Amino acid sequence: MRSLIIILHLGLLLSTNSNVFAQDIAMTSNSKNPFYDYTEKTLTNVGTIPDFDSKEEKLKITGTIYLSDGITPAKDVILYIEQPNEKGSYEMVKKDSKRYVHHRTWIKTNENGQYTFYTFVPGKRLSSRKLKHIHPVVKQPNMEEYSLPAYLFDDDPKLSKICRKRLAKGGIDSILTLEKKDNILVAKKDIILSQKETTL
Repeated sequence: MRSLIIILHLGLLLSTNSNVFAQDIAMTSNSKNPFYDYTEKTLTNVGTIPDFDSKEEKLKITGTIYLSDGITPAKDVILYIEQPNEKGSYEMVKKDSKRYVHHRTWIKTNENGQYTFYTFVPGKRLSSRKLKHIHPVVKQPNMEEYSLPAYLFDDDPKLSKICRKRLAKGGIDSILTLEKKDNILVAKKDIILSQKETTL
């Protein structure tokens, strides 16, 4: 049983580092990639997931995105998140022959590299051993987008010591620690951009 849990956790870690979204159809071109469904003119450094107001475990994720030096704030960076609902299922929407995850949103960092998401704590299926997670994707100006490691939750009982050690060994800092403030859960998550981007 322990070996099975290790394999499942490792599988999740590998999947979070790939450039594959939660959709059941591979989307490769910019015209089909759900990341590009935003209207850039309307983006600000604050984004809200659909149905946020109706959710019980409301969550605010806030932080600063830095350039690869870890010091310089990165402005005009687009950060996208998508996630399962509170039951752990991805709610899919179809519009204009395109299928995408319903619970998603975008932000664009301000001059200080700051961003805020208003979302909710995702659930996990009772029949699944997968961890609670949120998928982030980031894009710098004039660079290709790429996936970040999935946000995980420190209070998730499925996040074992073995899994935490594997994350730490791989240099992955994606675990959110939640704190209750004014009837909303708050998590701080700063991001340091990678140097592996490819200029468009």
